[in-house]
Amino acid sequence: MIYKEQIKYYLFYVSAFVIITAGLKAASEIVVILLLSIILASILSPIMIFSKKIGIPKYVSFVFILFLIVVLFLGIFYIVNTSFKDFIMHLPSYEKKMKNLIILSVEYFDKRGFDLNPKEVLEGLDISALFKLGAGAVGNIGIFFSKTLLVLIGTSFLLFEAPIFGKKLSIIFKNNQSALENFTLFSKTVRRYFTIKLFTSFLTGFFILLVLLYFDIQYAILWGFLGFLLNFIPVIGSILASIPALLLSLLNHDFTTTLWLLLWYFVINNLISNVLEPKFMGQGLGLSPAVVFFSLIFWGWVLGAVGMFLAVVLTMTLKIAFDSNENTKWIGILLSDLSKTKVL
Repeated sequence: MIYKEQIKYYLFYVSAFVIITAGLKAASEIVVILLLSIILASILSPIMIFSKKIGIPKYVSFVFILFLIVVLFLGIFYIVNTSFKDFIMHLPSYEKKMKNLIILSVEYFDKRGFDLNPKEVLEGLDISALFKLGAGAVGNIGIFFSKTLLVLIGTSFLLFEAPIFGKKLSIIFKNNQSALENFTLFSKTVRRYFTIKLFTSFLTGFFILLVLLYFDIQYAILWGFLGFLLNFIPVIGSILASIPALLLSLLNHDFTTTLWLLLWYFVINNLISNVLEPKFMGQGLGLSPAVVFFSLIFWGWVLGAVGMFLAVVLTMTLKIAFDSNENTKWIGILLSDLSKTKVL
């Protein structure tokens, strides 16, 4: 009898998980805007609360913060959009250079006993399709920034209510102190994670920009911004960010320069991600590396590209929720990183 009850219990949670996941995927566009607005408001809300404490009127601090965000957004949009347009304009010449480079590589290996046909290699790689895919991805930047405007509007509404949000939580959880503590823990963890990630991502993008300027790589600001942005994606983000700059270096410079650039990318990303970031994070978020990797795949499938940016935070939210309930605590343990924990 107990065994049957346990089966019903687990089936209920599996069914709930499937239904919720399907709902999130179906409404992914709205959910993404909502999640980004909540996270951005969570990061900026301490400024509003601090301003209120030192006597600055709520309206003044709200307008000032909103003004800074809009100016920053417009500045980034102008720089990135200008670089992207120029990049698209030069795509045909890059495609031609890439084909010439492949032909030279094929001839090099052919002289050393490898039987390769340049035409067959080019057809197999389909360079034209690759560059068309790149142009299509570039075109999505306009859609990205248009949705960002909705995020900013959503953030402004949430930010305006930040000083009184604590009162609402106290009323909601007045009879459940444990739930209030879990919510507070989650809020602080998310804020801390994104604050540290913003700082380390900025450092990553800044140092990449300096290195690219030194090696005279085209669109250095664009690839520096890409390094900043993709640093939010664990495991694969820094790898993806390096590809465009390395390709341009290979096409416009020489193999030695590209190797040096690759080395610098490796040093910057490893020093910041594996040395500096863990130092600020302390014990970290407590998620298993395998869980982080598979959460990228799962949340990327559910919410698209933005889901990969939010994968760690969303998985961490689930972990906190599972840890707060005795019946689901075992799931929280499965998600945890216990590599440095001694089992008694």
